[in-house]
Amino acid sequence: MAIVVRKIKRPVRAHIGGGKKSQSTQLPRYIAKRPPCTDTCPSSEDIRGYLTYIAQAEEYGRTHEESMEQAFYILTDKNPIPAVMGRVCPHPCEAACNRKDKDKAVSINKVELSIGEFARANKLGLKMLTAEKTGKKVAIIGSGPSGISAAFQLIRRGHQVTMFESKPEVGGMIRWGIPAYRLPRDIINAEYQRVFDLGVELKLNTKVGKDITLDQLKSDYDAIYSAIGAQVGWSLGLEGEDSSNVYTGVEFLYKHNMKEELLVGDKAIVVGGGDTAMDCARSLKRMGVDVTVVYRRSRKEMPAIEEDIVGAEEEGVKFEFLCTPTKLKVEGGKVTGMTCIRMELGEPDASGRASFKPIAGSDFDSEITCLIPAISQEADFEGLEELKNEKNWTTVATDFGRVTEDSKIWSGGDVTRGLGLVTEAIGDGRVAAEDIDRFLMGVEYKKPEEMPVIFADKMKLDHYDNLERNFIGEKSGSERISNFAEYITPFTVEQLQAEAKRCMSCGQCFDCNNCYNFCGDSAVNKLAKGEHFEFNWDKCIGCGKCAEECPCGLINMV
Repeated sequence: MAIVVRKIKRPVRAHIGGGKKSQSTQLPRYIAKRPPCTDTCPSSEDIRGYLTYIAQAEEYGRTHEESMEQAFYILTDKNPIPAVMGRVCPHPCEAACNRKDKDKAVSINKVELSIGEFARANKLGLKMLTAEKTGKKVAIIGSGPSGISAAFQLIRRGHQVTMFESKPEVGGMIRWGIPAYRLPRDIINAEYQRVFDLGVELKLNTKVGKDITLDQLKSDYDAIYSAIGAQVGWSLGLEGEDSSNVYTGVEFLYKHNMKEELLVGDKAIVVGGGDTAMDCARSLKRMGVDVTVVYRRSRKEMPAIEEDIVGAEEEGVKFEFLCTPTKLKVEGGKVTGMTCIRMELGEPDASGRASFKPIAGSDFDSEITCLIPAISQEADFEGLEELKNEKNWTTVATDFGRVTEDSKIWSGGDVTRGLGLVTEAIGDGRVAAEDIDRFLMGVEYKKPEEMPVIFADKMKLDHYDNLERNFIGEKSGSERISNFAEYITPFTVEQLQAEAKRCMSCGQCFDCNNCYNFCGDSAVNKLAKGEHFEFNWDKCIGCGKCAEECPCGLINMV
């Protein structure tokens, strides 16, 4: 609802006890706000919605199970794979959570994990938006998180969806690029199956551009969504990298997940500081290898998720910071040694991180039995060259991922972002699917009204109690490196409920009664449960006390 400024002029009313109160030209209004957690979530999940639904179960006479089921449907309206996301998302929502200005951010990501686990245990399915079929056909290229997100949003709108996957199993990089100890394969299978149960057709071992051409898809389908990911690893550019015991990061993880033979020996070096480097290093530890990560900047500049860096440290991975490889020693077709040079940091570069330069004469040698450059990766455009730009990514012409203004092809995920987060890929898939739906149905896009974002400085934080953040359980580093089994223990029911209650319901009424209790003019009417309150402007003098005392920042004086 748009905010409308309303100036009023009324005679001053006499009040009991003598004296008069002056009449303000502004009146209070309940204006819902967008919480910063959702505002920063690339998937646009209704985080406040599912947290408060769980938190208010008892207050509204619901069982925990009833609240969890509805929380699942609130969450999966935007993201169909919550148990996956609860394990791999770096949760930018938590960095924005207003609760951090009170004590610590709500553990949103692990609540999401718990909702996903509840849904798996109770075999909950996903919801369609319509039972009608449009007769329109859409092809999805790639079964990674962006592809499955687009497929879900399109199938639930009544379109016929076919997904093409070049590999023998679904999941894209969340299967081939994330180790099983972080993301067990049965979880991927279960959450993907919910989408296929809605009617998505799956074609495995089918590479678009080789087994079927892009032109054929254009002929057979009304729209196409390309989410091919980035599964080709970069090399260091050093002589000898073609040796049999050198693998790029994504190659190593793929071969390991496919249970192919790997020549790793007992002393490996991983080059890089990102998520793939951490996944490789931690996997090697579980294979019994002495592993060192070499990174050209300091720990502070590492782009990997902090939780994974800490996990690697706990598991005994060694780190050599501020150095980079310069030369490889090769014997008998294998790398047996590597020369590195020390680096020093300078001013921030274009990436925002500190620049670096070598320190003359600081070279040192290391003996190794395996080398894994995990410095970056790119897409495989074989047969899809028309989608490739000069930087080996896909350029999109619109905010919705349409490749050109008049094409029938959309794209999203890593291939359009030059690498990104799983949650970004899911958001890209949904946004593209919504635009594809409009295109197929001939509906003009109408920009939705945007709610203002509410931040902590506009809230009354002292209304809320200090509450300790809840943490999931984890096995020790020495325990978990013995195998590739998952090592976390999700929240108990009690922990989950306690964590959900830490949500401050930023920008949305949670029936604290402050506006009702602090109004001295009986200008606030209490409504039926769930409808909250309304203002009686005939009694209101616009003193603003209700807005001042509203903890969640819902009330504006207008």
